[in-house]
Amino acid sequence: MLKFLLICTLAVASRAEIAEEEDVLVLRKSNFDEALKAHPNLLVEFYAPWCGHCKALAPEYAKAAGMLKAEGSEVRLGKVDATEETELAQEFGVRGYPTIKFFKGGEKESPKEYSAGRQADDIVSWLKKRTGPAVATLAGVSEAESLIADNEVAVIGFFKDADSADAKAFEKAAEATDDIPYAIAADDAIYSKFEVSKDSVVLFKKFDEGRNTFDGELTKENLLAFVKANQLPLVIEFTEQTAPKIFGGEIKSHILMFLPKAASDFQDKMDQFKKAAEGFKGRILFIFIDSDVDDNQRILEFFGLKKEECPAIRLITLEDEMTKYKPESNAITAEGITAFCTQFTDGKLKPHLMSQDIPDDWDKTPVKVLVGKNFEEVAFDPSKNVFVEFYAPWCGHCKQLTPIWEKLGEKYKSSADIVVAKMDSTANEIEAVKVHSFPTLKFFPAGDERKVIDYNGERTLEGFTKFLESGGKDGGAPAGDDEDDLDEAVRLAFNYRLWRLRV
Repeated sequence: MLKFLLICTLAVASRAEIAEEEDVLVLRKSNFDEALKAHPNLLVEFYAPWCGHCKALAPEYAKAAGMLKAEGSEVRLGKVDATEETELAQEFGVRGYPTIKFFKGGEKESPKEYSAGRQADDIVSWLKKRTGPAVATLAGVSEAESLIADNEVAVIGFFKDADSADAKAFEKAAEATDDIPYAIAADDAIYSKFEVSKDSVVLFKKFDEGRNTFDGELTKENLLAFVKANQLPLVIEFTEQTAPKIFGGEIKSHILMFLPKAASDFQDKMDQFKKAAEGFKGRILFIFIDSDVDDNQRILEFFGLKKEECPAIRLITLEDEMTKYKPESNAITAEGITAFCTQFTDGKLKPHLMSQDIPDDWDKTPVKVLVGKNFEEVAFDPSKNVFVEFYAPWCGHCKQLTPIWEKLGEKYKSSADIVVAKMDSTANEIEAVKVHSFPTLKFFPAGDERKVIDYNGERTLEGFTKFLESGGKDGGAPAGDDEDDLDEAVRLAFNYRLWRLRV
């Protein structure tokens, strides 16, 4: 009996070791398995104490944990300091901060990547969708009112027959949506309260028109398109909280208005921008960026803008390759923006490529300096073999490479047919090369074929030399495990996760 009591006491003590901070479980390798046994449905944030995005998330994450705990939910939130618990971070493939994963049913294998917004309501809504039915059943008016009041966006299907084809299509759309609650109503009182006279689907939201009614053939695909077109405001401000919705959505064409919120004509310009947005719902996302906010300066830099050049309009596509567009006029009017967007949707716009001016001494040093304006002439010179480093001034890996690259330039400064060069890709863009990480190393061999060869070998003087001496054929070792620095805006565009950014 005493032995049994001792075992029970030890078991309770073991569970008691899982400390909490603001209702969030503090997890370590030593208690992670125990936490999953005690709380089979567990959302875990892997963070770094120095990460600014983790700090910004912390209060909303704690708020979500408190909301679920107060409801008596079986779902709990936990956190792991990935800089301390490196084995756990490696086990779950953590490569950026914060990384958030959902463990369901106590299973450690293949946790689900969290994919919704960064506000407490977003987190709670996503978890409820993951652990409960895709569609809630509304029993009365008060439940419908609560659903609408508690969520930024909610979708209600008004169906008298829950087994109808339309209701089944509605349920399929709900199952395919993570971050918006769906509910079904059949009660006459709910129909009457919301002035619905026949079976239909209504999206309720706390902005713009307040509600949108679906019109057309009710299929899963059509309903998802309807929700996609109406779930975000006509104009959405870029913030820490909205970034996941902006970059995680299906609309990959974004028009951005850079404007200081403190400007005297701010509201007038916002009204013009919003008016233009009405004609492009579901096709182009209209985004406002406060150009006075320090955290937004990297985005301005990515578009080649300075604070004093705002207000400004830019358009970008986030498909396989990012492409930027710039309007001919700086005026912000509904008519001008509408015309600009129409040209874009009609395929009549030419990409906007940034370039610095050509330095007077660009060819006076062993490593030649390329910019957008002289790149074609130098890199595709048919008589030269040109090896180019595409870099970012702030990139740590680029700084480490600099002395080696300079030695390489010195080695070949007298060569008749080999040119070693570099280009600042944060300030210069070219159609021939799309740079996604830094440093990117590419070789442009002599000849008229305009070939481009990626270099993925060792970043040593010996490796570079062997590569050049072989005409770009030999000496390219497999790429190592080092992760190059991604431009912040590039990481935003390609990972669609603000919490993946390096600070």
